[in-house]
Formats: sequence, C-alpha cells, structure tokens
Amino acid sequence: MDIPPGAAGQPGAAELIAQALADGVPAVQVLRDGLLAGMGRVGRRFAAAEIFIPEVLIAARAMHAGLAVLRPAFAEQNLPARGTFVIGTVRGDLHDIGKNLVGIILEGAGWQVVDLGTDCPPERFAAAAADHPGCAVGLSALLTTTMVNMPAAIAAIRAARPGTKVLVGGAPVTADFARTIGADGYADDPTQALQLLDELVPLES
Repeated sequence: MDIPPGAAGQPGAAELIAQALADGVPAVQVLRDGLLAGMGRVGRRFAAAEIFIPEVLIAARAMHAGLAVLRPAFAEQNLPARGTFVIGTVRGDLHDIGKNLVGIILEGAGWQVVDLGTDCPPERFAAAAADHPGCAVGLSALLTTTMVNMPAAIAAIRAARPGTKVLVGGAPVTADFARTIGADGYADDPTQALQLLDELVPLES
C-alpha cells in the first residue's frame, strides 16, 4: 500500500496508524484512542473558535487516510456474520466521516455493512431495506438543515419493509429528536451504535 506522508515529510496519520498496527496495537484501540479521540478534540476546538474550517478539513482528510489503513485490519478478523446494517447520509448532506466510522466499527464486530453513501433520498434507503430482509438501517446527518429529512427516510423504509429497525445519529441529532420521528434508537458514537444494534437485533438461535 502506498501511504502518503504527512506535512514537511513528517509521518502522517496513515503512516502512524500503519506503524501502530505493525507494532501489535489492536485496530479497535487505534480507532478509539487515536482517530476518535483526535477528531473529538478537533470538534471541541472548532466549537470554541480555536480553529476554523480549513483546519477541520485537514483533520478530516487525515481521518480518511487513517480509515483506509484501518479498514483492512478490521476485515481480517473474519468474525462470523452478525447481521446486515444499511447506512447512509440523508438527502442534502454530503458529510461521511461519522458514517464511515460507524461502518468500520460494525464490520469489525461481524456486521455486513451496506454503505449507501451520502445525499441519499428516502427511496434509496427503502430499496436497500427491501433488498436486505432483516437488516437494520442507520441514518446519518451532520447539519440541522438535513436532519429534518430523516422522518421521510424512516417512513419510506417502514413502507418498504415494515418492522425494520432504524437508528439515527449525527452531530445535531438528539435522543429526543429520534423518539419524535419514530426511530428505534439514537447513538452519538460508533461504539454506542454497536451496543444499540446488539440490543435491537437479537442473535438468531
């Protein structure tokens, strides 16, 4: 794998993650203590106006590079299939970092993840639910202007496949909002999403 270097020839996120994996650090620890912790700090500094959009975009680019290295490490665990989880960012929203993190965590736990990408209309979610009987669906949004598109997506999913479990998440989404729109659950981080899925979708006996 060709791994791009960091600024001024210094190791970048991808190089550091590759070295950590080579040193035997578990992939889930790299994700939790490295990428998630780092992006959490970026979010707090941005909220406090200590950094601005260009710095956030640089951090997001580093996150994507790191995820590209981590994904094969999770896939190599060869865990038994746990179920199918369809995930996508709702209509009008092009953000995908949170969605990608959730997908990687779930793949690492044995879920088959069907990633619909960003800017997904309700019909795309509905078609995926119909194509994957028994799946659960995750809806992601990073903007208050796009989270309002979640109810239409949930309605389309339930019309296509009644009883489908739907989880929602994203920076502006809250547990109260999830209950209001009829979602089955809300998660504010990838680990919580995994725990919630394990509760909502029991193992087949």
